[in-house]
Amino acid sequence: MARTRVFLIRHGETEYNRSARIQGQLDVELSGKGRRQAQLLGRRLAHEEIAALYASDLKRARETAEMICREAGLSITGFREDLREIKFGRWQGHTMAEVEELYPADVAFWRADISRHAPPGGESYAAMRERGWRAVTELAAAHPGATVAVVSHGGIVKAVLCTVLGIDLAERRRVVVDNASLSIIELTSEGWRVQTMNDTCHLGGLTSAISKPWPEA
Repeated sequence: MARTRVFLIRHGETEYNRSARIQGQLDVELSGKGRRQAQLLGRRLAHEEIAALYASDLKRARETAEMICREAGLSITGFREDLREIKFGRWQGHTMAEVEELYPADVAFWRADISRHAPPGGESYAAMRERGWRAVTELAAAHPGATVAVVSHGGIVKAVLCTVLGIDLAERRRVVVDNASLSIIELTSEGWRVQTMNDTCHLGGLTSAISKPWPEA
């Protein structure tokens, strides 16, 4: 069986990432630093034989994908809504401290089962993982024996890695996924496995500052 690889890429940094605001599915663009991170990642990927590149249709992922393509001589194969970040509903745009002050009952309900409960107007981590894993496996099946790049978001990348590693979503904070990082999963005759996780060596001094483990969007 020929090995199929999927490059899981988180978008570059945004101002919301810097200020620890919940982005969710808000259409936030990259910061200047995030654009530079995407360029550096593109140069790293220029040496890889990538058969196809797909991205979330949210602006921060689109921009990251476009810059990678310019640097690596690739073209975007397609944009997919199912690669979007988890939807946080009315919490989007706030910091977690603001959410706790404004919507204490929402937060208490969510924390009672953080994997399966959703904020008002949002979706659960379990629902996000289901659509993200389905999207990634569909793309891998469409390009057997090749390398596929997927430019998405922290929540999606982390959920896919947890799925491959058999980690419960309640323990997802044990998996770190930085802005403009590269993680690689591969499908072999023995099934899916993680080859590389949260590689940021291409960023040099432009790695994002370590922030609170939540939000990760």
